[in-house]
Amino acid sequence: MHPSTVTRVLIAGAALAVLAGCSSGTSHKDEDTASKAPVRRAQPQAPQGLPGMPPVLDPKDVYAADRPGQLSPVVKGFRSRIYVPNTNSDTVSVIDPQTYKVVETIRVGRQPQHVVPSWDLKTLWVNNDLGNSLTPIDPRTGEAGKPVAVHDPYNLYFTPDGKYAVVMASKDRQLVFRDAHTMKVKKAVPVSCYGVNHADFSLDGRYFIVSCEFSGELLKVDTEKMKVIGQQKLPHRGAMPQDVKVSPDGEKFYIADMVADGMWILDGDTFAKPSFLPTGKGAHGLYVSRDSREMYISNRGEGTVSVFDFKENRLTKKWRLPGGGSPDMGGVSADGKVLWLSGRYNSAVYAIDTETGRELARIRVGSGPHGLAVYPQPGRYSLGHTGVFR
Repeated sequence: MHPSTVTRVLIAGAALAVLAGCSSGTSHKDEDTASKAPVRRAQPQAPQGLPGMPPVLDPKDVYAADRPGQLSPVVKGFRSRIYVPNTNSDTVSVIDPQTYKVVETIRVGRQPQHVVPSWDLKTLWVNNDLGNSLTPIDPRTGEAGKPVAVHDPYNLYFTPDGKYAVVMASKDRQLVFRDAHTMKVKKAVPVSCYGVNHADFSLDGRYFIVSCEFSGELLKVDTEKMKVIGQQKLPHRGAMPQDVKVSPDGEKFYIADMVADGMWILDGDTFAKPSFLPTGKGAHGLYVSRDSREMYISNRGEGTVSVFDFKENRLTKKWRLPGGGSPDMGGVSADGKVLWLSGRYNSAVYAIDTETGRELARIRVGSGPHGLAVYPQPGRYSLGHTGVFR
């Protein structure tokens, strides 16, 4: 954990200890003694995280709320399904994870890129990029609602306080902050890089890191001020950064790079030049295991999945899809036993055993499957993308 974060946690802990000592269970003798000595009141402390953000359950593990079976009361009773946006077919294929079969095909807008759980977990938003709209799906019933007009919604995130949706408007070269419920624009932030696409938030929620795939750059954005506060060019010719994930302890950000064939490891607080770890050709998606010990990296260009151990800070395994494939975006099952990934160029979805790396199923879907969502998943709220839960 970064020193500044540790300091804030220690200060907050001290304040709680002082307050605990002022309980109502004191005897009359204690009250007499206390009246003769000055009482030192705990000084109010600045919020540890973004104001309004639900406190992190464990300051050493931002994913502590994502353990197997820890489903929010909001999603209990929701049907377990895999929602697959097919960018070339303008449809969403719905898979039953128990039977590995497509049970429904939903027509949506033009070029759906990602299926994104809302912050409050109640809605799945289909990002119709070229259709300039979001199609809402009710995950309780599986029914699609009336599309909402949103320009250039390549990807979608939510601020940790639940106030705003952040649209990754790639072609418009903007980060557009919208009301998380009505999708009305609050602020459009122009960016000087090309291809904003993926992001993740710091442990305290006060900033987030954004990848710009077409110019090979990273942005650091102040969440509350809705302002770009840092920008850097990645030190690799033709770099094409993709998915972004923060480490469980919040000390590092990992950024997959499809051209550099690996992932960048960045200190988000200092925003200094990142180090690099090769993983495989076409590194694309990043997914944390349910126990926060490992991260799965989909290498789209070679049909493999690399496994990174956070504690050991190294790759420990590589799983190869039989017959090859193009593993792209996805998520981990609620019980943590299956990694679901779209096969971007193979009109398929892969179900992979997270213990052995064995391919459990390969399911035919529409053309160009991309940011599929496994739903529901454990967690108290969603930060967006295909399901980043805290």
